Amino acid sequence: MIYIGKLVNTHGIKGEVKIISDIDYKKEVFKKGNHLYVNDDKLTINNYRTHKNFDMVIFEEITDINEALKYKNCNVYIDKNEIKNITLNEELIGYDVYSNRYIGKVSKLMKNKKYDILVIENNEKEYLVPNIKEFVIKEKSIEKEEKVISMIENKKIIINEIEGLINEN
Repeated sequence: MIYIGKLVNTHGIKGEVKIISDIDYKKEVFKKGNHLYVNDDKLTINNYRTHKNFDMVIFEEITDINEALKYKNCNVYIDKNEIKNITLNEELIGYDVYSNRYIGKVSKLMKNKKYDILVIENNEKEYLVPNIKEFVIKEKSIEKEEKVISMIENKKIIINEIEGLINEN
């Protein structure tokens, strides 16, 4: 399961809910017919729209505000099988990171307005690497290099380590 965001409130009386999510590929994740998991309940997306900073979702299983209230302040997840052809940045958590040597393991993602930052931990040290093609080799930028793609599929990431990116002091 991949963390999508948090269901923060209801909207209106017909069961529409507000989700706060900063996940990429929202159109694919919140597509009609996809299933999201809230409180271990599998809910089917019937409608999706955005409103201000919220992702507004109507689920087939929720028909009024009273049914929606039990999910307020709950985390929302999606099964990776719902979005097979997309690699979400959130999936990179737990991957081993290499350049010409082992750097560490991705422990979390930090969001900023332009791009995500991978937080890589190794022996109580923390390295911050921008998740952009100049630094991180990902499937999309290396489709023809089968060897590297298989390394990513094995939960490994290769980075382009420029001088000063990984400070060993």
